[in-house]
Amino acid sequence: MKVTVAENAGFCFGVKRATERLEQALQHRRAGERLLTLGHLIHNDVYNRSLAERGVEVTDIDGAERLAPMASEAMPVTVFVRAHGIPHKDEARLARAAEANPWFRYEDCTCPFVKKIHNIVERECTEDSFLLVLGNPTHPEVVGILSYFEGEKLVYTDAASLEAMAERGELEKYNNLSPVIVSQTTQSLAEWKKSQKIFKKLYTNARIFDTICSVTELRQNEAAELSRRCDCMVVIGGRDSSNTAKLYSICKEHCQNTVWIESPDELRRLPVLPSSHAIVGIAAGASTPQGLIQEVYETMSEMNFEQMLEESLKTLNTGDTVTGTVTNVTDAELTLDLGVNVTGYIKAEQITDDPAAKLTEMFRRGDEVEAFVIRVSDIEGVAELSKKRVDSDRNWQKIVAACEAGEIVEGKVVDIVKGGAVALVGPNRVFIPASQTGVPKDGDMTVLKGTDVKLRIIEIKGNRAIGSIKLVAREERRAAEAAFWASIEEGKVYDGVVKSMTAYGAFIDLGGVDGMVHKTELSWKPIATPADVVAVGDPITVFVKSFDAEKKRISLGYKTEESNPWYIFTGKYAVGDVASVKIVNMMPFGAFAEIVDGVDGLIHISQIAQQRIGKPADVLSIGDVVDAKIIAIDEENRKVSLSIRALLDEAQAEAEAMPEDAEAVADEAVVEE
Repeated sequence: MKVTVAENAGFCFGVKRATERLEQALQHRRAGERLLTLGHLIHNDVYNRSLAERGVEVTDIDGAERLAPMASEAMPVTVFVRAHGIPHKDEARLARAAEANPWFRYEDCTCPFVKKIHNIVERECTEDSFLLVLGNPTHPEVVGILSYFEGEKLVYTDAASLEAMAERGELEKYNNLSPVIVSQTTQSLAEWKKSQKIFKKLYTNARIFDTICSVTELRQNEAAELSRRCDCMVVIGGRDSSNTAKLYSICKEHCQNTVWIESPDELRRLPVLPSSHAIVGIAAGASTPQGLIQEVYETMSEMNFEQMLEESLKTLNTGDTVTGTVTNVTDAELTLDLGVNVTGYIKAEQITDDPAAKLTEMFRRGDEVEAFVIRVSDIEGVAELSKKRVDSDRNWQKIVAACEAGEIVEGKVVDIVKGGAVALVGPNRVFIPASQTGVPKDGDMTVLKGTDVKLRIIEIKGNRAIGSIKLVAREERRAAEAAFWASIEEGKVYDGVVKSMTAYGAFIDLGGVDGMVHKTELSWKPIATPADVVAVGDPITVFVKSFDAEKKRISLGYKTEESNPWYIFTGKYAVGDVASVKIVNMMPFGAFAEIVDGVDGLIHISQIAQQRIGKPADVLSIGDVVDAKIIAIDEENRKVSLSIRALLDEAQAEAEAMPEDAEAVADEAVVEE
């Protein structure tokens, strides 16, 4: 077996520069010093895991800002900015944090080629320009580039999408603006050249900047040439790496037997040799360490040729169940590397029944997917697969097992049908008869639609499962009741909800068990009905006065000594205090006044005025607010005596005790007149 490694495989200049800075910091690390990267330094999980093992942490901009004030001489903090760069505003936040604390610093490891694009778009940003970027809109490098341009901007993924945007008229609103056009550094050179042809048709004033990294261009050209000469290509790099994805695509175009791996361990699970002509090429992305490339090379050299050849000749048959690695994802379908001479694909409808599901959010390149083979075409070199079939078979066995074991399963009610409801348990539909839904007879079962439910599978009829929500709810209710009665005790406090009311009291739901508060327990003041204090649905805190577990009866209390108006009154007032009181009732012998809510005091007719009066109404009216002195408190009978006259007498006595002052005030009044 002849193995050829591409000359420009592995770390590019920008990645090498970033990793060398961090490696140097690790060598000279001080005791207590924390080293962090803002996001992953590079797109290579193997390397990033090695950093984590050596104590390098990963953070985001918010985490870095939180750490900055805590950095000290004993625990300095250094943050390394990833090679792909960061948004303009994030760099400004780091700079401010570093300026505020000398023990917090950051190393800008942004690739110089990326930094060059930042400078271009910032310089070219004017009122009459807009930005077009060839790249992945969610890639950190592209996100950073966009942040340096304050005007209108668009990202397109390839020449075809650019052309489609033009045909749909999406670019017309920018007709009065001059386009500034750049590319992500790791983009395909072929796509960039196609794009330039489209630009020349669309614009006469475009400012086009060739920003694809020269090393990227060289690596892609070399991979294309090597893949033309090889029977098999092995591409090494992280699944999140944009440049590795481009290399894989280029190699796959020229060599059908191309595989994408992250580590040498994956080699032994792949049939890498397609025939006896064992000419194998190795290409690697810009974030792949040289040591990893060497390890892959040595592993391949040690692998058994005959075993690999035998594996490479494997084929597929309809009805097989296979495991493949995702190589491409769109919302319409997945493409899988099955390790044989055909490419697998799974349409969206063979993955999920949810029409709103987005495959691009559910799967990523490198994910392993198990699927059922629906059809194989050796002529077309493709195999049509179904993930739903595998999931359904596997989950159906779970349904059967749950029925046999009497286990509770969880599902979602997706439909209301004649005679009941249908719930999805995994991908399997379970019919729930109306009598087993828990909805009262002739009740509205549509309230269940869209809800998550727990159910028990009570019967399997062929390929049809029948379930019960009611059984589970009943069991849970009984378990809750048993737990409640096991823990109840007098004086225990519960948070409940008013469930219903009668003329004599309110029934409180304590969580599956009801208790009753008598209306005399709802208020310290006499009330006509419980509705004077509470309403159905109100939350309420109650305590257990007494209970009978055998008869399932609970007597609850609501009013407490702390809320007793007399307790509040005596805590606030004493004999001799003056209170502002409200006249609430009058009798021939005196007037009653409210001191605090629930406590009234009597102002005897003799204590209303200094002179003799015929009746209280001669001086007072209901609703009047007056000051009165507390002259007596009868604790035993909870009665209070008040006096307005006492305050009047005191005021008169003070005035008579200071006659000179009174005369002086009178003289001053005369002079003023």
